[in-house]
Amino acid sequence: METLNSNEKIVNGLNGFVLLFVGLLLVLMAVMLFMAKMIFPAIILVIAFIIFTNGFVIVQPNKSKVMTLFGKYYGTIVENGFVWVNPFTERRNVSLRANNLNSEQIKVNDKMGNPILISAVMVWRVKDTYKASFDVDNYASFVDIQCEAAIRNLAASYSYDSIENESKQREITLRSGGEEVNNVLEASLHERLEIAGIEVIEARISNLAYAPEIAGAMLQRQQATAIVAARQKIVEGAVTMVEMALDMLSEKNIVELDEEKKAAMVSNLLVVLTSDRGASPIVNAGTLNH
Repeated sequence: METLNSNEKIVNGLNGFVLLFVGLLLVLMAVMLFMAKMIFPAIILVIAFIIFTNGFVIVQPNKSKVMTLFGKYYGTIVENGFVWVNPFTERRNVSLRANNLNSEQIKVNDKMGNPILISAVMVWRVKDTYKASFDVDNYASFVDIQCEAAIRNLAASYSYDSIENESKQREITLRSGGEEVNNVLEASLHERLEIAGIEVIEARISNLAYAPEIAGAMLQRQQATAIVAARQKIVEGAVTMVEMALDMLSEKNIVELDEEKKAAMVSNLLVVLTSDRGASPIVNAGTLNH
């Protein structure tokens, strides 16, 4: 018997086929005793055979049998195949296979107090059969509830999106955090589910959106932010182009402009370059003064 982790014990059963042959010998002896009119010993052998057969167990791949003996934990069978164990033990099936949990979409407030809709997907499996069987009442239900609690805690710790200008350093948000936010969620789930002997293989946000009541307003804010950022780039480019134009005119002595004409030229160029519509210039066919 080998001790693993905390209280989990791995029990290796005896070969079931060998013990099945022993059981058949008991049946044969009982029949011979009945034929010899030895009723009482034959009945004893029949009762022994019935008890004996209760020890046969079939364990499927990546599944286990958690056993208790008179209310005390006896051990866990993880060996696949047909085995025989103590016939007086009670057994509970515990799957060791990986499970997918796709949480329901829940409505929760983010760090800024905005209502959002969020859900997550998680891959998990039982790592400690003792904890999964005896430290929690129903480990599958425990996983479901703790997953929702971890999602709510994650949403309350981060904003849905940043409202800072692009020129400023943005904080990590649910929308832009990516792997970092997913890692925080995975670590939180691991801490919460460790008591139940559950291993979190992977966890990540699967759906994220503003709640319907503010979705329209937030969309307008995002559009306005995008427009302001685009205009900022346009103005920066236009100022650079005007500066280049004035420098080239002065460097190549194409035309001499006083301060008033420079101001007029700058104004006209900025209007043309920053306008969201095509400019309709008026061609001056006379002198610079007309």
